[in-house]
Amino acid sequence: MTVAASRESVVVGLVQMSMLADTARNIEHAIDLVRQAAASGATLICLPELFSSRYFCQVEDTANFDLAESVPGPTTETLAALAAELDVVIIANVFERRAAGIFHNTAAVLDGKHGYRGKYRKMHIPDDPRYFEKFYFTPGDLGFKSFSTGSGELGVLICWDQWYPEAARLTALKGAQILIYPTAIGWHPEEKAQLGQAQHAAWETIQRSHAVANGCYVAAVNRVGFEGQPGADGGIDFWGGSFVAGPDGQVLARAPSDSEHVLTVPLDLAAIEETRVGWPFFRDRRIDAYAGLVERYLDTDAEEPSG
Repeated sequence: MTVAASRESVVVGLVQMSMLADTARNIEHAIDLVRQAAASGATLICLPELFSSRYFCQVEDTANFDLAESVPGPTTETLAALAAELDVVIIANVFERRAAGIFHNTAAVLDGKHGYRGKYRKMHIPDDPRYFEKFYFTPGDLGFKSFSTGSGELGVLICWDQWYPEAARLTALKGAQILIYPTAIGWHPEEKAQLGQAQHAAWETIQRSHAVANGCYVAAVNRVGFEGQPGADGGIDFWGGSFVAGPDGQVLARAPSDSEHVLTVPLDLAAIEETRVGWPFFRDRRIDAYAGLVERYLDTDAEEPSG
């Protein structure tokens, strides 16, 4: 029997926070907010993407590689001790230095008194204005994973992974009861008035659809606040809005869009079984017909063979 097998309920705590230029202060602040979440009853506590620093991917600057560290390493060891003290699971997203010239965007799973359970490396790496992640991160090579913990079977994915149904499906098929998305997403202020509402709605909708399609919980934890682009005008207005969706896709709770917030939400894991029986999407999958999913694109205009 796994650690998670007897768990029937869990209280998830999403730590929506703003970041400073001082990494030490960010970690101290994160620790304070984790303690606040635990005091409110949370047994599974999730921090945002790259929470120990400002979102440095707005620019391509080799000096930012100095922010990276090993995983396990100093930050995960500090938080593992905190997880053991509070007897909670902590999901911590870290800029990982794997070797000279090889860096990853990595989430560590710290399971209370059981310690470090393992890590997930972000698989989908974006490259957009002010999101120049391909400059920094090597795509993940650990695959999609579910971790057995004292707070259930947890699937951890990271930000840009949110948009890919394949990632959610494969993680759920590994046994995940909760899909957790540490996130750093927001608006470009110059386009917020025109596109902001639609962008936010799309972000929330796609993740709620993962909950429905896989009959599981989804928890997305975002940073919040404006972070200017170094050496230039503009920046990113991180929109907060951290939320938890149930297996039926309904939003169970949502954090505000303009302030730090510790969101605690009780989850009934028995609802997963009930939902999957009522909506048997796993049963009815046509696994014999999905070979095309491993292709980049199915070119229907390709010339047919002669003869």
